[in-house]
Amino acid sequence: MIKRLENLRNLIKEKSLDGALIYMPENRFYFSGFTGSTGYLVITPKNSFFIADFRYIEQAKKQCEGYEVLTMSKDLPLSHHLKELNITNLGIEDNHMDVFTYKKLLSDIDTLEMVSIGEDLVKIRAIKDESEIENLRKAAEIADKAFEHILPFIKPGAIELDIAHEIESFMKKNGASGLSFQMIVASGKRSALPHGVASDKVLEDGDFLTLDFGCIYNGYCSDMTRTVVLGKATNEQKKIYNIVLEAQTKALSHIKPGVKGKDVDFIARDIISSYGYGDKFGHGLGHGVGLKVHELPNLNPEGDIILEPNMVVTDEPGIYIPDFGGVRIEDLVVVTENGHEILSKSPKELIEL
Repeated sequence: MIKRLENLRNLIKEKSLDGALIYMPENRFYFSGFTGSTGYLVITPKNSFFIADFRYIEQAKKQCEGYEVLTMSKDLPLSHHLKELNITNLGIEDNHMDVFTYKKLLSDIDTLEMVSIGEDLVKIRAIKDESEIENLRKAAEIADKAFEHILPFIKPGAIELDIAHEIESFMKKNGASGLSFQMIVASGKRSALPHGVASDKVLEDGDFLTLDFGCIYNGYCSDMTRTVVLGKATNEQKKIYNIVLEAQTKALSHIKPGVKGKDVDFIARDIISSYGYGDKFGHGLGHGVGLKVHELPNLNPEGDIILEPNMVVTDEPGIYIPDFGGVRIEDLVVVTENGHEILSKSPKELIEL
């Protein structure tokens, strides 16, 4: 936590701010360790304050080491505390602050100037420390176990929603606090839907089945996709699957420090295009993962951020063909000093069930 606050204070100094106001849940947890649902952090160049109503005061005192805890009420609103701290140049999470709060602060403090730092905070969170990587590793491990667990349930006559419920139940029984996003379970022609959430469709022999899921462990997310076939795969299914697998593994080999996200994306996109399916791969190759399942850096055609050690990203190319089906293969990957470490351990060769 000390290093995280040090990085934030460097940002405050760089932008000549009196302080920063933090209340996006992920940022609040990241900089304080607070797990409650409401509260404000006010970080100044020398001090850290946690401001909340009476419901969270005792929790904050226990969880927010090094913070001075201040009570907020109708008579002591947030603006009162900012005035008491002589803050007139305030960094705000412009990617989170609502219009009402923005206008209220300006109305209460006529000398207040608010400066956007939302994107800067996301960039700070992009480089993980060892404790974060360990939590991400554990979240990926739970997802791997869930994939192994679900394979015997995948058979003709099963229902997509039942598959989703079984995966979710298994992950929660094995340490997950919840899903990191709405699970995708898409079979047959529905597998051509990149975000085909589970439906009441019955699985049939010959279907592709795409499973894209992840869980939350100690606040950190995992994200993995595997595509399987019910029964014997056709030559066309094998062809599409192998193209995606080639693109996925070739892109993996380029995930390392010093490379821009868009350059990794190009590797996979160029391979898929070379086989004539470029227009069937319509999303980015990957994204950062951490306290949120979609963070920086992005591995897409606009991804200008250079990869650094301890960034965590996904590698998930896909081909989606209407009225036929689709394939996506996704790993969770840590950028290391000399290359990368794959956190997703589930097999990637085509599984025929």
